[in-house]
Amino acid sequence: MDYYYGPGRNHLFVPGPVNIPEPVIRAMNRNNEDYRSPAIPAMTKTLLEDVKKIFKTTSGIPFIIPTTGTGAWESALTNTLSPGDRTVSFVIGQFSLLWIDQQQRLGFNVDVVESDWGQGANLDILASKLAEDTAHTIKAVCIVHNETATGVTNNLAKVRKILDDYNHPALFLVDGVSSICALDFRMDEWGVDVALTGSQKALSLPTGMGIVCASPKAIEASKTAKSFRVFFDWKDYLKFYSLGTFWPYTPSIQLLYGLRAALDLLFEEGLENVFARHARLGKATRLAVEAWGLKNCTQKEEWFSDTVTAVVVPPYIDSAEIVRRGWKRYNLSLGLGLNKVAGKVFRIGHLGNLNELQLLGCLAGVEMILKDVGYPVKLGSGVAAACAYLQNNTPLIVSRV
Repeated sequence: MDYYYGPGRNHLFVPGPVNIPEPVIRAMNRNNEDYRSPAIPAMTKTLLEDVKKIFKTTSGIPFIIPTTGTGAWESALTNTLSPGDRTVSFVIGQFSLLWIDQQQRLGFNVDVVESDWGQGANLDILASKLAEDTAHTIKAVCIVHNETATGVTNNLAKVRKILDDYNHPALFLVDGVSSICALDFRMDEWGVDVALTGSQKALSLPTGMGIVCASPKAIEASKTAKSFRVFFDWKDYLKFYSLGTFWPYTPSIQLLYGLRAALDLLFEEGLENVFARHARLGKATRLAVEAWGLKNCTQKEEWFSDTVTAVVVPPYIDSAEIVRRGWKRYNLSLGLGLNKVAGKVFRIGHLGNLNELQLLGCLAGVEMILKDVGYPVKLGSGVAAACAYLQNNTPLIVSRV
């Protein structure tokens, strides 16, 4: 029994880890197997081909690594860069800040471009840096697609256009941890060289699997990159790919079966339908926030995220109390404000295997919590705004038409 038992289901609305669908849980409920038997390599081969579809790449090479998003970051960096290499990276929230910290600790020379938390990456500064860099000393541009701490989504197509406008050869490295499988991601079209995600976000799996996808250009860069790496070395993976056994060390058998089930669910719904569903849930959440008379941390519509909304609270309310109250009274889990926005925002995650009625339950809970902490919300206002939008925009379930 859970030590902190609460009746009914926990309403999990942090922006990761997310709800795990029942078919995925059932797929993972199995004993260990010999990963050297014919069965696991055969499944791995199909997984690698299908993983390419979520990145929208035909030429990229995926690596399924038993790690978290942080490990996937390190894999992307150490396989493509050498100590002392110059990178450009953007601070727009806590997770972009942590990736920059990792780059610095790995010995890279990081040009840090800062924006106010709630704004997107300052791409005008990127353009000026690339224009000045006629010697091509910048080896990589590193950007977080969707900043989970502030609910900000960056325009990756625009980053690629800037790189192309200046004919700059820098690698384009993207953290897609809270975007891939929820927001449209086009690795080949946008010329992304390394993209990465984590299993606990929109894939709706347990934590423990980092998925990295490398372009041919990135694979070529890995042949001369001098960063120290062992566990994350792509070369070891590629060696076992060529042998047809695929694994340089023991994988998580259960997570592999879970990934198979998760991908099947995504493909059954259709990726474009998945993106549309996330867009609906994001829009409904923002309409509820507006109806409550509160503000979105994200400062412009062009940066709104469809996977997480960071809600700014009045100065007399500690947003951490909203999160505490939700968990203690209503069995509702919301995201805390982090670092610069700690105590100032709470976060509603709306990503992964999630539907409209689940979201409405969360919004109803938030309204009661706001009332509890002394905010003069009109009960039902946000739920009504979200309901009106969803009732007019939710299609029939694809598999039931």
